[in-house]
Amino acid sequence: MKIRFDGFVLSIIAVIGIAYIFPQWGAADSRVPIDTISAIGISLIFFFYGLKLSPSKLKAGLKNWKLHLLVQASTFLIFPLIVLAFYPLMQNAEQQTLWLAFFFLAALPSTVSSSVVMVSMAKGNIPAAIFNASISGIIGILITPLWMGPFVQETGTDFDFAVIYSKLILQIILPVILGLFLQRFLGMLAQKYNSYLSLFDKSIILLIIYKSFAESFEENIFGVVSFLDLGILFVAVLGLFYLAFFLTGFVAKKLKFNTEDQITAQFCGTKKSLVHGTVFSKILFGNMASIGIILLPLMIFHATQILILSIIAGIRATRPEEGEPIVEA
Repeated sequence: MKIRFDGFVLSIIAVIGIAYIFPQWGAADSRVPIDTISAIGISLIFFFYGLKLSPSKLKAGLKNWKLHLLVQASTFLIFPLIVLAFYPLMQNAEQQTLWLAFFFLAALPSTVSSSVVMVSMAKGNIPAAIFNASISGIIGILITPLWMGPFVQETGTDFDFAVIYSKLILQIILPVILGLFLQRFLGMLAQKYNSYLSLFDKSIILLIIYKSFAESFEENIFGVVSFLDLGILFVAVLGLFYLAFFLTGFVAKKLKFNTEDQITAQFCGTKKSLVHGTVFSKILFGNMASIGIILLPLMIFHATQILILSIIAGIRATRPEEGEPIVEA
């Protein structure tokens, strides 16, 4: 089985390298209006998301409610509770910042496109995957700030729920609603040029990542992160993924889901959205100097989930019979 590198992951690595060499373009006093470009780009991303979001498919997907509840519970309950269990172990400010980065990762919604692609590769329940991946982003707009609020306030960062939700409404919810409203006129066009819209989405995300890391490099935030810390981060990301993957699969079996629904529960319930993560980081953490560290576990998780789930999807796709139990990873 061939394992190919994801081009977007390689682009993220390249952008971090550029931010390290040329941090001045993304510094607070830079004349390049990256924040303005990012803000406009974020609104356009979610406007296009609304154009591509099919209300009819969402309505049709409501029937399999047990599967949907498990996927959303895995995304917004299992993940955060796993990370929350380690909170009492944090002893100093550096550890608390790294823990906050993991908790931010855990509180994020699922990704859309790659969830559906992976479920399709593994021959899972594709309509349910489309429903859950789509609805997860909408739920995350409400749930993620609620999870993060109490812990961000402890860092001394100015966290005002009224301000946060007003930004979410203006930059995300209203563009999505506008996209849904115009879907009957522009929906087919959005589907036709979906690959170009996806390229635009990734370009804005790369710009936000560059800005975040450039500011962190300028402030020498990563001076406190050693190679040993990075190794521990990687192991912790793997542990978080596999524990959530196992628990979701365990519950799916207890609920007597068929193989296709088990696949969808595990594949959709254990993915986290880099798009929402980079967007939410700007809104939730503002100009927090350590925002690069906040995004680091998410980017490691993004690369890891693509690689691991690609391998598992390939294995599931070769299953000889319908109804064969899903293999634990």
